Amino acid sequence: MAGGSAHADEDFGNGKGSAKTDAGKDGDNGIYAAAQVKYTGAVSDGGSKPGNITSSDVTWDPPPCWYAPYLGAKDFKKKMSGDLKETMGKPGMTGHAGAALAETQRHYEDDYGWADTPGYKDYNVEKEGKGMFWAGVPNPAEPDYLKRNSCTDLPFWVDNGEKPPPQYEEAITAEMLSKLAYQHMQLPDTKVSLAPDGTTKVNLPTWAWLDKAVFDDVKATATVDVPGFHLEATTTATPKSLTLKPGTGDATLIPASGECPIVDGRIGEPYAKGKSKETPPCGIVYGRSSGGETFPLKAALTWEISWTGTGQAAARPMPDGTIEVTQDIAVEEVQSINR
Repeated sequence: MAGGSAHADEDFGNGKGSAKTDAGKDGDNGIYAAAQVKYTGAVSDGGSKPGNITSSDVTWDPPPCWYAPYLGAKDFKKKMSGDLKETMGKPGMTGHAGAALAETQRHYEDDYGWADTPGYKDYNVEKEGKGMFWAGVPNPAEPDYLKRNSCTDLPFWVDNGEKPPPQYEEAITAEMLSKLAYQHMQLPDTKVSLAPDGTTKVNLPTWAWLDKAVFDDVKATATVDVPGFHLEATTTATPKSLTLKPGTGDATLIPASGECPIVDGRIGEPYAKGKSKETPPCGIVYGRSSGGETFPLKAALTWEISWTGTGQAAARPMPDGTIEVTQDIAVEEVQSINR
């Protein structure tokens, strides 16, 4: 099959909780997908940057690119025929390059096809309103250039209500949208409350807990919505557990695993006067001082992730996600203290 550049540069905009899109725009050459992925809910406002959640599965990846609705027949004819005419008129467009362009023109104008790719008569204009041409869209957050630009098949026609031909495995699906929503999800920062706060003592239990406000579910939705085609997926994150890393090997974690689960709707227990001799359900006991400096206490909140979407009523699991923050904590060499 004749290949063609069929991808889009994309922008992300606006802020948390507002609508945002992956919108195609023209580049220097080739075909560029105009369909949009619209993001709503708790999504990152950092341009094309992903959100702040990290998958616990190191092998998990969002789609590097995908095929999505591009233009109707008449708009596609105007765009494609204009691009072909302009490119074929450039100096040096002879030989193999010129032949490939001529073949592409025949593909859309004169019903010229290949084994698994039928040709089109006059850009399918007679089917205007009955479907759309689909084209490749790169994921701007994909760091690998080759992967990001690997959806390079020529734009192809899909009738309204029909699925794309099976050879286009990267055609957009609800599951792919759920992964994109996951990639751009913005979770609330995880600041652990400590007692003592900021400065603690050697061999004195440091209590750790999270405010109940942290435990609300977080949702992000990704949608593709064009005439004759609607697809969406909502990814939901639910707090699961807190893992503490004290920043030094001379410390004892409570519990020993360092993972504090949610119990009765909260993680850990706030320190209260009179509990100085009790063992906290979640905390750390430092075995040595920080020597006038601080230890980097890392707290990672694990979120349970699931998704629902078009054609998928029941929630499906996804790999857990984590968000980690570092808090500096000073440890003084004092054996006892009244609190």
